[in-house]
Amino acid sequence: MALTAATPAAQVNAWSALFSAWTVALGASLGALFIGEVMGQAPCLLCWFQRAFMFPLAVILAIAAWRSDAGIWRYALPLAGLGVLVAGFHSMQYLELIPEPIIPCGAGPSCTGAAMTILGGVPIPLLSLGAFAVIAALLVLARRGVAK
Repeated sequence: MALTAATPAAQVNAWSALFSAWTVALGASLGALFIGEVMGQAPCLLCWFQRAFMFPLAVILAIAAWRSDAGIWRYALPLAGLGVLVAGFHSMQYLELIPEPIIPCGAGPSCTGAAMTILGGVPIPLLSLGAFAVIAALLVLARRGVAK
């Protein structure tokens, strides 16, 4: 569904929201690849799940922005929503709000160390949660921009 809003300004706003969502998804995907491949930090299990939701978003949002297809929210919003859930759980684990017996990342790499912070001490799980939340919000804005 191409952008078919009531006004050209609404079309521009919807496209801007799509483009911004793609920019966030691309930045998060490249950041995850940089941390894993360049810095050599192996992702934990929850990081892998978050990557499984973020990487496709970078691809489908790029195509949607290219084609001015705001209908992508039907496919991208569930991915972003699931990413919010996983990243939220991961963030609660990082903040030690989850009891020890239900933590799935007990074996292997851990995201709870100081090495898993970026941008002056911001934990990677919280950055992921923020990225998914911003993408979801931008997709809702894109949808509203064409629904008027």
